[in-house]
Amino acid sequence: QVQLVESGGGLVQAGGSLRLSCAASGTIFAINAMGWYRQAPGKQRELVASITSGGSTNYAESVKGRFTISRDNAKNSVYLQMNSLKPEDTAVYYCNIREIRPWGTRDYWGQGTQVTVSS
Repeated sequence: QVQLVESGGGLVQAGGSLRLSCAASGTIFAINAMGWYRQAPGKQRELVASITSGGSTNYAESVKGRFTISRDNAKNSVYLQMNSLKPEDTAVYYCNIREIRPWGTRDYWGQGTQVTVSS
């Protein structure tokens, strides 16, 4: 019953900015980590950025210095601020929340939001 709702995607020119948001509804026991993935046409889905329950962040080399991931634990939400966008950033972006329970973990995914960067 947990659902992740994404927003913030759109069309921008190179050098522009977008802020993606993802909010989870429903009951989650505890969050182990949150992240953003993207998938470009003809390519595999790749991790863009993640943030652990302890606040540690990880970024793909291609977005370091341009993207910033943040979270709001009270709202079970995760955000991705994207600056200095490049055409290569064009992809469908998916948010992910990893739930941790006493018996294991479970991943929840958003439906994806399109980000298109023109040159």
